[in-house]
Amino acid sequence: MKLIKAIAAAALVCITTTPVMAQSALKDILNNGVLKVGTTGDWNPMTVKDPANNKYEGYDIDVMTELAADLGVELEFVPTDWKTLVNGVVAGNYHMTGSASISPARMKAAGYSESYIAVEIQPYTTADKADRFDGWDSINQADVKVAATLGTTFEKLVKEWFPDSEIKAIEAPALQHQEVLSGRSDVFVTSNIEGATLTKKFDKIVPIAVDAARAPTPIAMLLPQDDQVWINYVNNWIKIKKARGFFAETAAKWGL
Repeated sequence: MKLIKAIAAAALVCITTTPVMAQSALKDILNNGVLKVGTTGDWNPMTVKDPANNKYEGYDIDVMTELAADLGVELEFVPTDWKTLVNGVVAGNYHMTGSASISPARMKAAGYSESYIAVEIQPYTTADKADRFDGWDSINQADVKVAATLGTTFEKLVKEWFPDSEIKAIEAPALQHQEVLSGRSDVFVTSNIEGATLTKKFDKIVPIAVDAARAPTPIAMLLPQDDQVWINYVNNWIKIKKARGFFAETAAKWGL
C-alpha cells in the first residue's frame, strides 16, 4: 500500500509540474482564418509601403500572399520596424515576419525558416562624393559619416567595419539612404538587392568600388523559436515552392 501511494504521489508531481504545450501558430492561423505577418515596408524591393494607400508591395509581399492562399486564410500585414522585428515574433504580435538576414543575435530569441535567397553587403555614396572613396578602408576615416538604420544588421556591421568613422544611427521611418541623399551623411551600406533598386531609382546614388562585397548572408523568415509544428509547415512549404519554381519566378519579377 505504501508503494502504491508513493507511485501515485510521484505521478501527481509529474502531472502538476509538466508544462502545458502552447498552441501552435499553425492551429491559431487555421482556427481564426488569418495569417499575421510582421513587415517593415522599407526594404525595396522586398517590402515597400505606399504611403498614399498604406498598401504593401514587393518580393516578400508576393511570397506571403502565396503562403496565405495555400493555407486558405486571409493575410494581415502588421507594421513593425527593424529594432522590434524579433520582439514582435516573441510577443506573438504576428505569426512570422517577411525576409530577414539570419544572425546569431536574432537566433537567440527567434526561430528561422529555411533560407530561400541570399544577399551580400556593398557600400554606396552619392555621385558628388564618389571620388573620395576607393575601397572599404577609405570609408573608415574620422571625417566620414556612415548612416545606418537603427536595429538593422547594417547598424551592427558598420560599427564593426568602420570604428574610426562617425556612425549615425537613423530612427525608422527615416532611412539610411535618405540621410546620404540629403548630404547629412556620406556613406551607407546595404544588400546588393536593395542597392540595385536604389541606384535605378536615384541617379545620385552610386556604388563605391570595392575589391569584394562583404558578409554574404542567407535570408529567411523569422518564426516563434519553440513552435516546431509551425516551423515544419513553413519549411516544407518553402521546399515545395522551390521545387515548383515559385521562388525563382518571384525573384525574376522583382529583378533579384
